[in-house]
Amino acid sequence: MTRPYLSVEIERRVRETASYRCGYCLSPQHLVMARLEIEHILPLSKGGTNEESNLWLACPLCNRVKGEKTEEVDPETGEKVPLFNPRQQRWGDHFQWTEDGVRIVGKTPTGRATVVALRLDSDPDAIEVRRYWVMAGWHPPDE
Repeated sequence: MTRPYLSVEIERRVRETASYRCGYCLSPQHLVMARLEIEHILPLSKGGTNEESNLWLACPLCNRVKGEKTEEVDPETGEKVPLFNPRQQRWGDHFQWTEDGVRIVGKTPTGRATVVALRLDSDPDAIEVRRYWVMAGWHPPDE
């Protein structure tokens, strides 16, 4: 499936509004080796649109793992809940960093389900990179 056209202006506004960082793992563009991607919060295949209100930034890893997922089971309650919406929800309300600053922990059903769905706390490469960022004093980012 080809990616629908997004105007340069919409893409610029999404990048600025997202503060040039992934809406899920908060990886900033200046530390990510690949360009952050414009992702559809509600995938086009599930009725999402190219409206700015449905677009956000995601690092390639988070975007690919999320794919077309919109909900996941909260491992604590066993209930299926919507994934975190970075455009409508505050990251710090749903997630926190572990004390060492390398893993993301869900604080709410949505946060926990998103951690599971996007493997935010289990990708060994992401954890290792964050460990180096912490040593350099670049991580964890402020919300």
